[in-house]
Amino acid sequence: MNITQVAGGRDDFQLVRHMTVEGGQTEIGRRLTEEALRLGWRPQPSHPTVNRARRAWFERHWPQQHARMDGAAEALGLDPDQDELALDGLGYVPAGSACSALWVPPSASADGHGRIGRNYDFFTLTTSEVMGGDPAPGEPPMASRPYVITTVPDDGLASTVITMSDLDGCMDGINEAGLAVTLLIADIDQASPPENVSPQVGLSSVQLPRFLVETCETAEQAKQALLCAKQYDHGTPLHYLVADAHGGAFVWERGRDGSEHVVEFGGGPLCVTNHLLHRNPDPMALPADTENTLGTYGRLRALYERSKGVTLSGRDLRDSLEAVRQPESGPFRTLWSTVFDTAERTLSASFYLGAERYTEELVFSPRRGTPA
Repeated sequence: MNITQVAGGRDDFQLVRHMTVEGGQTEIGRRLTEEALRLGWRPQPSHPTVNRARRAWFERHWPQQHARMDGAAEALGLDPDQDELALDGLGYVPAGSACSALWVPPSASADGHGRIGRNYDFFTLTTSEVMGGDPAPGEPPMASRPYVITTVPDDGLASTVITMSDLDGCMDGINEAGLAVTLLIADIDQASPPENVSPQVGLSSVQLPRFLVETCETAEQAKQALLCAKQYDHGTPLHYLVADAHGGAFVWERGRDGSEHVVEFGGGPLCVTNHLLHRNPDPMALPADTENTLGTYGRLRALYERSKGVTLSGRDLRDSLEAVRQPESGPFRTLWSTVFDTAERTLSASFYLGAERYTEELVFSPRRGTPA
């Protein structure tokens, strides 16, 4: 395992580390768990019946994660078949975000490369402040220590992901086949604080993107995988923009009634912010924003206007992200901007340092494993 500091420092808002892990999935799981333990993670109690069902589900549908949980058991000195503790969910801060994303298919791209651009928008506060209290002495902001993680398994798809909160989940990810996934809050006006955070059977909100980049190579495979998967969230429903190297793309959503939706917009650009697209399919017929919607409708209209009927270069996409970046006021900020090039199989990111400063764009690839 190799960990390097690639952006920011202790005097900046964000300090970003890049972790590269190679080997068998069990070894990868052991290494990720050792880093999570260093960051303060501890395994969470789980009902024995639920825990047995969770392991069985992973073994059948996501064997990579099942093997990594065996590695977690090694790191903890536990029997991997014990039933009292969940050996996944390697989280070190809470998750959830209000963001903007735009998929530009190869047919609408100036150089024929399909790209996703996204802004990851989140609080600049500590966990204590978000929960309504005062920050503890020395407590860092909850999104100030993101990780870029590249895993290169002996058997399976290599991937590179960005995470703010879970070393076995992610917010952004791309694999060596060119499948890219990014998550966003799905229904910001109805989001509520978590009521039950115990592990359940299936995929948690932040595990879902990691599941896709490790098990799927195309958008069609991803649709089938999601339709067959059990999923759960903890009060903050998310939706996911998925795109592949062949120009396929869709948004995966679940309705308030638990219904599942694959949202597509033909072969054109696909804009996503923080409302359910299956309930508001027409970008030009969106309601006005309110105090609770954090500009979700306005940001989507802006992205749609900049992308409809035109050919976009990589620079145009980056300019569109900057146009809907969160303003430098209040406790909410665009903490990083990501551009996925599905043809090149790269993930490029610029991270927030504070006071309107961002890093230069850093380029990562699951095929190379180091910044370009």
